[in-house]
Order: sequence, then structure tokens, then C-alpha cells
Amino acid sequence: MEHTHFTYEAWENSLIIHMPREIDHHNCRNMKRDTDLLLEENYINCIVFDFTHTEFMDSSGVGILLNRYKQMDASRGRAVYYGAGPQVKRILEMAGIGRLMNGYATREEALNG
Repeated sequence: MEHTHFTYEAWENSLIIHMPREIDHHNCRNMKRDTDLLLEENYINCIVFDFTHTEFMDSSGVGILLNRYKQMDASRGRAVYYGAGPQVKRILEMAGIGRLMNGYATREEALNG
């Protein structure tokens, strides 16, 4: 089964978003809608992106990360990521995400960072 959907997990005041294998404009619309609702209905002060299974991300994925970073920054929260492999790390660095969000190797580091 291809991993193409986002799954979400709450941990204290954090929202963990488990990213799919491929992040593109098709599935980013769903993530935006879902996270808009989750952020409206819950007190979230940290968004954690889990890239453990992600192999590909296009500019739509970069856009949604920037959007969620700005949203957290405006409310004095934070956005971080973990589990990014070499290809995803390269995309994040090229897009400037690495200057905005801290990246961690593990979930525990990201949640406690």
C-alpha cells in the first residue's frame, strides 16, 4: 500500500504530522484543510513534521511548511521536523526551511527540543 495520506497525532500541546512518502500539490490541499481545522479546534503551540517515510516533496510541500511555520511564529509557537533523509534535507535546505525550523533526528528530540 502506498503511503500517500497525512496522519495526525496529538501530544500535549503539539500536533505531530506524519508526512506521506510523496508530498505534492494533490495531497497538500488535504493537509492544509485538515490542519486548519485541527489548529482552530485545539490549543497547539508546536507543529512537528515527521519526514521518516518521505522520499519526495515538491514546491507545494515547501509552501505548506512555510505557511505552518508562519502561523506558529505569529502565535509564538514553533514548528520543527524530524526524520528527514538526505533528499528531503536537501530540499529543505535549498528552500531555506533549515534557517527557519530546527531539524532533529528523532521524534523525542523534536518534541523536547
